[in-house]
Amino acid sequence: MRAPSNYSSACALCRNRLLRPIHGVHQRNPGFRRAYVRPSTAPKPQLDMKHIRLSPGLYEQNCIDRNYKAQSKNAWKVLELFEQWKGCQVDARQLRERGNVLRRLLANVAFRSGEIEKDSNMDKEALHAEGKEIKEKLSSIEAKEKELVEQMDSLALELPNLTSRHTPVGTEPDVIGYINKHPAIDSDSTDRVWRSHVYIGSELGLLDFAGAATSSGYGWYYLLDEGALMEQALVQYALSVARKRGWKAVSPPSMVYSHIAAACGFQPRDQNGEQQIYAIEQAEKDKAKPPMVLAGTAEIPLAGLKAGQNLEDVDLPVKLVGVNRCYRAEAGGRGTDTKGLYRVHEFTKVEMFAWTLPDTTEGEAFAEEQKSYSEPIFNEMLDIQKEILESLGLHCRILEMPSTDLGASATRKRDIEAFFPSRIEKDGGWGEVTSTSMCTDYQSRRLQTKVRLEKAGRKLEFPYTLNGTALAVPRVLAAILENNWDDKNMNVTIPKVLRPWMGGIEVIESKKKQSERVQ
Repeated sequence: MRAPSNYSSACALCRNRLLRPIHGVHQRNPGFRRAYVRPSTAPKPQLDMKHIRLSPGLYEQNCIDRNYKAQSKNAWKVLELFEQWKGCQVDARQLRERGNVLRRLLANVAFRSGEIEKDSNMDKEALHAEGKEIKEKLSSIEAKEKELVEQMDSLALELPNLTSRHTPVGTEPDVIGYINKHPAIDSDSTDRVWRSHVYIGSELGLLDFAGAATSSGYGWYYLLDEGALMEQALVQYALSVARKRGWKAVSPPSMVYSHIAAACGFQPRDQNGEQQIYAIEQAEKDKAKPPMVLAGTAEIPLAGLKAGQNLEDVDLPVKLVGVNRCYRAEAGGRGTDTKGLYRVHEFTKVEMFAWTLPDTTEGEAFAEEQKSYSEPIFNEMLDIQKEILESLGLHCRILEMPSTDLGASATRKRDIEAFFPSRIEKDGGWGEVTSTSMCTDYQSRRLQTKVRLEKAGRKLEFPYTLNGTALAVPRVLAAILENNWDDKNMNVTIPKVLRPWMGGIEVIESKKKQSERVQ
């Protein structure tokens, strides 16, 4: 991974520490193992190990800022292991040089004929024995070198991406702006009754959690009648907004190899040991194949679409918008603030994903003036999100997310939170509905996705990747129900932009009211 522009130079402390011996680092790691299974056919990660070795203090502070405390010493361990690896290289070179000398001696015609000077002290058997000993030592050193490289790679792969200068350090986000007017919720200023989407969905016959609990368990749900229609309308509307801006529609798979998910920054368990994604149990006949997982977001299969491929610079940016079913283990406690549709195990989402030219090329990483190719796409994703949420009539706030909230792959992230009346006791009613992340070359390095730069002599570089939620159905649907509910008339007004995809329906009424009107 390449350092973003906010890390244009290593700090003095970091440079000083590089000159001193490292204490408290184990010479060997007996418990070393790969974080995930990567078969030989998988794209081989190509990390910027030199930058990690030159800036261990930078990576340590970055891990601390992002609450990756367990990984905070990884860069220093990489440097320690690299010194051991260099020592092995020196030892191996000396042994190989001595081996070359022995081969020349054994190839000498005079020696082979037994005509050796009496004072040479050279013995054919002794030379063969020494050669055998050198071979054994080299084999041992090469095995150690391989182990050291694997340990360095494993430690480096655990490091999160470096953090953007735009990201607030700590736990509190910066509020960037708002979308639409905040609805009046003070009971003294309005007689409006606010209801939870669970109540509304049950009254209107749109949601069934009891049936889902029987068939699938807690955290699953059924969308019924107009609820199911609204899901499809939301998907189609989000696609239409993205497509008119040049984003190409993709229908990606919902299952991917675990090493593809890991390369995107999604591990089966996060840094706290909590389950993130569902693993697929494979049949006995498939045990030799790479393990598979259910994708927690379309970002994963979309990123894997170009794994191991070389892109042409004239084709970038590549902008895709995919629709898929997402699966989240969502480990941890569940309470009243997460009941209903707010936190579920399976949901439909429209996701944007893009590859752009890298913001910097080799030799320009520390330049004062840099052209950003990824930031315009980042802003375009935000514009799409704002257009969708504004037209749906939802009151939202836009946040620059803090360092502790960033996933492993993101250098920068902006979330948009919608107002949920039912969550007024939790975070003031705010709940995340979209997210946009800039990932620099974190994913492309791990997936071996490269771009050929014509102006740089057809040199191969790693493109930047970005991802953003165009629309996550359950939470947006829940926000629409709660904000558009009319308690007096027991109905929900459908946003105008969704009506063309719902057969022109303007209002969702209770089934009882519908039957009374028919009679």
